[in-house]
Amino acid sequence: MSSEASFDKPKTIAMVAGEASGDLLASGLLAHLRALHWPIQVEGVAGPKMTAQGMQALHSADRLALRGYWEVLKHYRSLVALRNGLIERWSQQQPSVFIGVDAPDFNLHLALRLRQQGIPTAQYVCPAIWAWRPERLALMKQALDHVWCLFPFEPELLTQADINATYVGHPLAHWIPEQVDVLAARTELGCHPDHPVLVLMPGSRAAELDGLLLRFLHATQTLVQQHAGLQVVVPTLPRFVSRVNQAVQASGLQAHVRVMEGQSHLALAAASVVMVASGTATLEAALFKKPMVIAYHMPWLSWQITQRKKRLPWVGLPNILARDFLVPELIQNDCIPDALAREVSRWLHQPHAVDRLEKQLMHLHQSLKRPTHESMAETLMPWVLNHAE
Repeated sequence: MSSEASFDKPKTIAMVAGEASGDLLASGLLAHLRALHWPIQVEGVAGPKMTAQGMQALHSADRLALRGYWEVLKHYRSLVALRNGLIERWSQQQPSVFIGVDAPDFNLHLALRLRQQGIPTAQYVCPAIWAWRPERLALMKQALDHVWCLFPFEPELLTQADINATYVGHPLAHWIPEQVDVLAARTELGCHPDHPVLVLMPGSRAAELDGLLLRFLHATQTLVQQHAGLQVVVPTLPRFVSRVNQAVQASGLQAHVRVMEGQSHLALAAASVVMVASGTATLEAALFKKPMVIAYHMPWLSWQITQRKKRLPWVGLPNILARDFLVPELIQNDCIPDALAREVSRWLHQPHAVDRLEKQLMHLHQSLKRPTHESMAETLMPWVLNHAE
């Protein structure tokens, strides 16, 4: 089916994205739809990258940037009110399709209510049923007309549960080049080209910073003593710059650490090694072919609940995709500064291991390249064309 189409009048697409990674993924789809010149309007819960593509933000994606059971419980009433408000609006002004982008705890229940009213529903990013909470499959079958999967092993799992799914690859595999110019990136950052660069990525949510920022900085205190000339870069979201700077100053590392607003891809391109919170950032580091140490720490209650539902031995996306411990993971009680510093030092002292990892990550990169947005547009076309305003 051709992606070119004519429409009688503009159609509405409802969309909800949670946090920075969802904003990035959704903005890529929106940019592609704009390039197709579809006369559509898009509204819902959006981040800054989505609004830059012309989406109307009814609410900010930051409202869904929550981690763990305890944090969700604290905001439960506001989340229910937000979801109910969207249901009421889209029940009265029925969109052509609803697209949930990640944030499955919020989006699946929203999609269920909308689908019950005859609105087609799709989910961009398959919930991690293969890692934990397989019981979500029953809800997904009820709530969704289609799932766009980022990883190649996911569609088969969904098909077995009678859920329509397409492997569309990961757009990051297109946005990040297979080869990067490390020297050029270090020059742009003002880093010495011959001294190692450590990039700290302690998360894109406040709760992640609570668990990891000080651990990362304490590990860095050890590392700058062990590695002469070590250059440390911390790319972070604008709302966290002041907080991270204060923590750096309190740790006495201001002479060694540079905090940047955004520019995470430039920092990764320049990196020798990355200390990173488990999540999408681990995949970004992998696509830049960087050795990394994956870390995570959450409140005790959330950890206990998560452990009971865990199905895989890995938490980091590079390891999950490889089905092997390509890179070390320091999770919960193992996530201590001494261990973080030790694993970073191992990468800095083992160039042969780094070379081997780079080859493995190149294979991963190539496996994730697919015509992502073209495939998604093909799915959307009949819903948008056939919807009666």
